[in-house]
Amino acid sequence: MADTTVQRRMSVPLTAFVAGAVVALLVGVFGRLHDPTLSGTTTLGYPTVLAMKTVVSTAIAVLVVFQIATALWMYGKLGIRSPSWLGTAHRASGATALVLTIFVTYHCLWSLGLEVVGTLPNGHVVTPRAMVHGLLGCAVVGTIVVKVVAVRSKRAPGWLLPVAGGLLFSLLVLAILTSAVWYVGEKGWPSQAG
Repeated sequence: MADTTVQRRMSVPLTAFVAGAVVALLVGVFGRLHDPTLSGTTTLGYPTVLAMKTVVSTAIAVLVVFQIATALWMYGKLGIRSPSWLGTAHRASGATALVLTIFVTYHCLWSLGLEVVGTLPNGHVVTPRAMVHGLLGCAVVGTIVVKVVAVRSKRAPGWLLPVAGGLLFSLLVLAILTSAVWYVGEKGWPSQAG
């Protein structure tokens, strides 16, 4: 009987992680097969898609730090009683971070694709940083699936949500370090065009 209970409790996390891995793989395959184009993208008034993604990714970084802080606060890990509005603020910031992350992911995949280290036919050199960033981006999308399952499932074990949230936080931080932080270090803070 205990075996069945353990299997049932593990079915949600296993399904979530398998689904997330499949989604990450499919996103990576799309990124490799798709012909990158700027058609269908926006710069939001910045000179390039990369500059726009830097600004939006920085906003995502602020939101994910807020997510971690509010999660720790809500679960009593900060030693301060959480106010009644905190859960709503946590969910709203999470939804905003999700929408912005999908927006940036679309622009990464659509305009740049997923390339491996080497030289492209157009002469552009793909660096290890760019390849690692692309792989991290695919992992972020897959982990979003795991996090959504963890949040929405009534049968998920209690450890799944903090593990999924911590994994998503870590991957987002690494993706932002290999993109927005790198961009600002190399080129400075982007200014709006015009």
